[in-house]
Amino acid sequence: MAHIISIIQVKGGAGRSTIATNLAGLISTSKKVALIDCDMPQATSASWAAIRQSNITIATATDHNQVVSEIQRLNDSHDFIVIDAPPRIAEITKVALMLSELCLVPLGASAAEIWATSDLIKTIDAAKELKADIDVRIVWNRFRASTRSAQELSEAAHNELSLKELKNKLGYRVAYSEALARGMTVTEWTDKTAKSEMLSLGKEIEKLIKVKFIKD
Repeated sequence: MAHIISIIQVKGGAGRSTIATNLAGLISTSKKVALIDCDMPQATSASWAAIRQSNITIATATDHNQVVSEIQRLNDSHDFIVIDAPPRIAEITKVALMLSELCLVPLGASAAEIWATSDLIKTIDAAKELKADIDVRIVWNRFRASTRSAQELSEAAHNELSLKELKNKLGYRVAYSEALARGMTVTEWTDKTAKSEMLSLGKEIEKLIKVKFIKD
């Protein structure tokens, strides 16, 4: 049985594919991982995997039935499945919530992203009525910790969304887009700060799911 981690967010451009690809690449250094790209036809994660030509299994899905089918196909042969969900509230989002061990919600430090994400809370609450132990966490992306607005928005997100936040945040760095365009992860890129924060994020996820996947 694979550990399933989904990246969900209703707002486009929030960093779902950035986190999905970096996480899948990081896990693949020690585990067999599949990446299901549900953001079609954009297919950022699938395009990244095609450039990478690595041992990551790539699959695509355009509806919730295909997501379920792909999970059933990949479940026994992989250690992890990472789902890159589409930027809208759809049946795929509901399926991802129900089937995942951990759901990550990328959130940029802007009021617009907090407002958009509030629409997702109703879906999360509805899913929790059927599966009470759903673990959903905010991942701050493109975060500038030193700015006052970022700190204020973090407080606003806590008050409005009532979701737990991961301790480790991803900064506003070109390394993420540069690595993505080359089929790489930031842990393989030249930016040491980006590498460090992604490894820290990965270690935090390891503790949540109680499975080690980062090589020492």
